[in-house]
Amino acid sequence: MMTEKNLNNKHALITGGGKGIGYAIADALLAQGLNVTIAGRNEEVLKAAMKSLSSAHGEPGIAYIVLDVSDSKAVEINFALAAQQLGPIDILVNNAGQASSAPFLKTDTAHWQQMLNVNLMGTVHCTKQVLPVMLEAGWGRIINVASTAGLTGYPYVSAYCAAKHGVIGLTRALALELATTGVTVNAVCPGYTETDIVKEAVSNIMSKTGRTEEQARAALASGNPQQRLVQPSEVANTVAWLCQTQASAITGQSIAVAGGEVM
Repeated sequence: MMTEKNLNNKHALITGGGKGIGYAIADALLAQGLNVTIAGRNEEVLKAAMKSLSSAHGEPGIAYIVLDVSDSKAVEINFALAAQQLGPIDILVNNAGQASSAPFLKTDTAHWQQMLNVNLMGTVHCTKQVLPVMLEAGWGRIINVASTAGLTGYPYVSAYCAAKHGVIGLTRALALELATTGVTVNAVCPGYTETDIVKEAVSNIMSKTGRTEEQARAALASGNPQQRLVQPSEVANTVAWLCQTQASAITGQSIAVAGGEVM
């Protein structure tokens, strides 16, 4: 990934930044010279991530905040704290997400509400907090880590798919609304990626079908024409590119990082 001096000391906040794709994004953006705040619900996970990132990149310019993105008040309070620590937030990566599976007729209202609260409304709450400062500055990047589930359908995850389709719709609408402001809004849509969510999916397949771990992983990878799982670093590099000033003409896009699964 080409580094860019214009990004030095800009402040990126990454929700769900303590592990998986979020951690890989933090790693990539720190390598670009940005200051980075990672956010998540588990303070111990965030502390461990910060220690690892500090070891790789040096301590200055890294911070964490503890919050649940579905709680609008917690987002408001903790985003303000992040801005006090490392300056105004120039780049927001809405990566926090949650997935769980069930047949449609067994997906109750609480399940639907949880998927919408975390995956869609969490993105809304966080975006509302950073947008005024970005508009004042005349520059900003909002990158929503959606999913190929926001571009197509998958069985047994109707609530998750609906929420992620909502994120894609929000991305497109907001990109048009902000098109002349210097703020771009894009979505990155990973296919099945080596994360804890995929580990849980593998476990579910094993328990429900009696398949081995290798068979379960192969089943998930089979939808990818490259016949493999995506790596978090591949998603992170796409996010890092969208952050660059050279990507200023890219807005309203939903970029699939999925080996050709969705075109």
